[in-house]
Amino acid sequence: MKLSTAPPRPPSMEVAIHISPTSVGERFFTVRDNRSTLLSHLTRYSYREARLRFQAKSVRGGKSNLNKFSSSAIRQREFGGNILDEEDDGDETNISDDESSFLSLSEKPDRNMALLDEYEMDELDSSSTSNHRSGYVAVLGKPNVGKSTLANQMIGQKLSIVTDKPQTTRHQILGICSGPEYQIILYDTPGVMGKKMHKLDSMMMKNVRSAAINADCVLVVVDACKVPEKIDEVLEEGVADLNHKLPTLLVLNKKDLIKPGEIVKKLEWYEKFTDVDEVIPVSAKYGHGVDDVREWILSKLPVGPAYYPKDIVSEHPERFFVAEIIREKIFMQYHNEVPYACQVNVVSYKARPNAKDFIQVEILVEKNSQKIILIGKEGRALKLLATAARLDIEDFLQKKVYLEVEVKVKENWRQDEGLLKHYGYGGQIQVL
Repeated sequence: MKLSTAPPRPPSMEVAIHISPTSVGERFFTVRDNRSTLLSHLTRYSYREARLRFQAKSVRGGKSNLNKFSSSAIRQREFGGNILDEEDDGDETNISDDESSFLSLSEKPDRNMALLDEYEMDELDSSSTSNHRSGYVAVLGKPNVGKSTLANQMIGQKLSIVTDKPQTTRHQILGICSGPEYQIILYDTPGVMGKKMHKLDSMMMKNVRSAAINADCVLVVVDACKVPEKIDEVLEEGVADLNHKLPTLLVLNKKDLIKPGEIVKKLEWYEKFTDVDEVIPVSAKYGHGVDDVREWILSKLPVGPAYYPKDIVSEHPERFFVAEIIREKIFMQYHNEVPYACQVNVVSYKARPNAKDFIQVEILVEKNSQKIILIGKEGRALKLLATAARLDIEDFLQKKVYLEVEVKVKENWRQDEGLLKHYGYGGQIQVL
């Protein structure tokens, strides 16, 4: 069943500019305008030149080849459901669903000066002071301890979805926190679980381990409301494969929910019975203690230039966040097994400068009974979901959107390794 939250679509033949933060070419597209851009979630800082990142490496014959990106916009033309990608001028660029449309999250970006334009060189010059620090931080912990809330607070805006249900985060979320003298790149990871029910669970835990590959230090987040327990399982899942010990901070979260005397006792317990460098109590929800965590991280990061321009807050494309917003609404609206059986895919995203952005989404479930629950009587539940998601998506993108949602049954998708890799659970993100 399909559900649209806007008036009927315009005629079938349509040309729309397609701009996403990662697309063909290792370049930056500059918008010389102070107004909100299509990707305001990447450019909310007070920079005169808002910037949209285009990055995708085309792998041919085992060698990495950077595709050229002309100044003309890449356009999509739809003919009866078939989408052709072409440019205004120059050679036609074909984009297929192969390795070129995926970006690895376990590889650090190349800081080779030859790949940077004049604006980026100026940015690096401004961050090349002798005390500028930059590096990667792995955020680990069990489900529902507040890892995503902490990451969102540090970045300064909501990138990772947050609900009161455990195991909400499935992907490795890359968030970038920048200041004049530093750049912190955070890996928000899925919660460490003991028993793995599906292939999806195993791949999620593999992503937890891969987050530490590039990490310069580790944050282990624990729930202050719970009885203190050793963090061996979290460290075993996250950093056991490394041949060196990383600086580790234990973040005692949710201190706002317990009495000060209890906080002191739990601090003493964790300092005595865990192998960490320091313990800092915080309230990620209200931001208390987050500055202390940032200062600790900066004391561990190496001196060096920024990996990314300072106005970018994530490497993920906009369609990733659209899917995550919808998934968050599913977790908030439905109960029991239904949210965990759902996979949200953005089938089509067309950014249209003179009309609402067109977003086509499919929600996959494993059983027909789950589909019936998701749709609800006369489609009312699905309409409620789509409306709530559309409002948040519009707030996130700072632009009106036309959202079309369809629910499908894909039996045992959580056990299909090929499908899971295609959905981004193999440590890569689909950028087109």
